Amino acid sequence: MNIEALNARMDALESRAAIETLIAAYANAFDRIDVELLQRIWHADSTLDLPGFGSAVNRDEILIMAANSWRQMPHMHHWMANPLIEIEGDSAWGTVAADCLFYDVDKGPVQVSGLYHDRYERRDGKWAFLSRRFELHFLTPLSDWVPIAGEESYLLAPVS
Repeated sequence: MNIEALNARMDALESRAAIETLIAAYANAFDRIDVELLQRIWHADSTLDLPGFGSAVNRDEILIMAANSWRQMPHMHHWMANPLIEIEGDSAWGTVAADCLFYDVDKGPVQVSGLYHDRYERRDGKWAFLSRRFELHFLTPLSDWVPIAGEESYLLAPVS
């Protein structure tokens, strides 16, 4: 194998790893209320569309939308799965399945599942989200769900 082909394979592997890290960072940023991490994973002109939860047309609006979400849903737990990623040079796109457990201050515990449709772009050697759109499949109230163990900060309802 020539060096050019080897470099292309290495770039593809490194790009895939960087994009999968973005996907995990998104979940962690929202779950841990980590503004700094959330800010780092978007380009300044990125968009986020979460039908029913809000939309934003740039990174600053994404951070405002996140702050509003954290006030409404102070506990989030995202599971991201089955990423299908296509990479062409400095552009990539993909889908990622998501299952999320939220505690909404009005609705109580809810489970949300669906599919993210993503676009990623590498600028100055760094991969970040260019756009993320959520396709909602289910929003299910968990009215009888009461945690019985765990750190106190994660208990969502009083144990009787």
